[in-house]
Amino acid sequence: MDKDKIDKKDHILDVAERVFSDHGFDGASTRMISGEAGVNMAMLNYYFGSKEGLLLSVIERKISSSRDILQNIGNDDGLSQLDKVGLYVDYYSEKIVSNNCFQKLLYQELGMNRRTELADNIRDILMQNASELKKILEDGVEKGEFKADIDSEMVVATLYGTKNYVVNMPLMTSTMLGYDIQDDKILEEQFKPRMKKYMKDLLKSYLLK
Repeated sequence: MDKDKIDKKDHILDVAERVFSDHGFDGASTRMISGEAGVNMAMLNYYFGSKEGLLLSVIERKISSSRDILQNIGNDDGLSQLDKVGLYVDYYSEKIVSNNCFQKLLYQELGMNRRTELADNIRDILMQNASELKKILEDGVEKGEFKADIDSEMVVATLYGTKNYVVNMPLMTSTMLGYDIQDDKILEEQFKPRMKKYMKDLLKSYLLK
């Protein structure tokens, strides 16, 4: 694909990501996205086929860049497995503020328990990054750094679940934590470092012999 086509496709994906974030999957339309992107419907359908295909392309683009970073962490032989877990926690925690509205959209789609092909595809894409953490944990057990009886699936659920509970239930968690969790500055300056420290301390205590 030549550079002009790549640039045009990336532009459509940028616009689609914003529209999906603002309006949700059900509220967004391909006509709305094509209008804001300044392209005709024929071009949008040519590249992505459907609204579902467009959303999946947006998700895959975001996840693929993260996957490369997480794989590099997992494959770095100069790091201990605990250091790798810490770097994974750092990277994942940074995503709390980065495009939080779009992350909420993804988890809302999965949380609806709609057993559709779209939901299954979203799940499969997101699971790729979760699997990178699971691999780090299993390698830690194999190398003798972590306890043999750790529950790697529950570790993944603990990390992802803590973030999702705090961010997706702001009425509860703002009262519990004592500050407005919907304020991006507070997320950046107060909650994000708090979550990093807590998860690292928790996992260190649980994982090490």
